[in-house]
Amino acid sequence: MSSIETWKGPDAVEAALRRMGAELTALLQARGIDRPLMVGIHTGGVWVAERLHRDLGLSEPLGHLDISFYRDDFTRIGSHPQVRPSHLPVPIDDRHLILVDDVLQTGRTIRAALNVLFDYGRPACVLLATLVERDGRELPMAPDLVGLHAHLEPGQQIKLVAVESPRPAGAGTIGAGAASPSALALVVGETPKDRNKRPRAPTPAEPAAPQPTGTWESREEAGAAPG
Repeated sequence: MSSIETWKGPDAVEAALRRMGAELTALLQARGIDRPLMVGIHTGGVWVAERLHRDLGLSEPLGHLDISFYRDDFTRIGSHPQVRPSHLPVPIDDRHLILVDDVLQTGRTIRAALNVLFDYGRPACVLLATLVERDGRELPMAPDLVGLHAHLEPGQQIKLVAVESPRPAGAGTIGAGAASPSALALVVGETPKDRNKRPRAPTPAEPAAPQPTGTWESREEAGAAPG
């Protein structure tokens, strides 16, 4: 992204995550769900899910999904995505799932994630938790839990990023690609131009009409009905 600006710093993101943890606990109690399975969507959704998973004290391991090839706008995102393996640690049939993502905009990521999940099994229900909900919905996807709401101008996007933070002596530094960053921030920038380009659908060639061969007499002898 170019012209990047910080929308919410680490303190604001941390406060939103704490609030989401408390609200998610209350939601699960209201629904009578005591053993949910949490699944994060790479990459930012996994970061958010790791924090929520820890705050809720869930006993079963965290699952994660890569939905790169399941998106219906895959050709607009680029031909060389950074693909990571999906991992669901336990069977999901008849389980209550919490699907976690960082930013909900068009709804296409969530649609793709549901397609991946149903390739693994048939859950009892799927709750959607997202750190940020912004305008620009293209599919009817609604979150059950939201940390922050954002209104952006056309041509802008919002992204969850890892930020450098002081570390204890001897500990490694955290880069933008770290799996479990200790500090997160939300930044706003311009949407890459290639994301706005819709692929031109190829014009199908009109099939040529089959041409009869031989004479009417020879076709009748071969058993072909005229016309």
